[in-house]
Amino acid sequence: MRAVVQRVVSASVSVEEKIEGQIGKGLLVYLGVEEGDELKDVIYLAEKICNLRIFEDENEKMNRSLLDEQGSILAISQFTLLGDCRKGRRPSFSRAGKPEEANELYAKFVEICGELGASVETGVFQAHMLVSSVNDGPVTIMIDSNKAF
Repeated sequence: MRAVVQRVVSASVSVEEKIEGQIGKGLLVYLGVEEGDELKDVIYLAEKICNLRIFEDENEKMNRSLLDEQGSILAISQFTLLGDCRKGRRPSFSRAGKPEEANELYAKFVEICGELGASVETGVFQAHMLVSSVNDGPVTIMIDSNKAF
């Protein structure tokens, strides 16, 4: 399971000109589910993201987490994070999880983040979405549950 995490001042997602999810200060999380991912991958990413110390403290050091800041998460399912561009010019998405399984794990990620204390908004699984954000910093972190990077 793979995530791209952006610290934001605000973010929103819309489908067919209707806002589906919107947050203020917090994290915009693009989440890609890989074939073979399990609940342990979901738990790892949810706990890592909610507790990742990427918000500044009073000394301007990245020392506070989303939970410390009482921020929100906008979670967007994005299978393209699993795109393999090593061969040719068209990415291969053969490592991306099957839609039914991916949706189940994506929903579990949202649920666990909520249980950890985060307020979570979402996009619409498998929909064409327009995502807007104001990146704060900018701060962008990539996390892989298999620790591939």
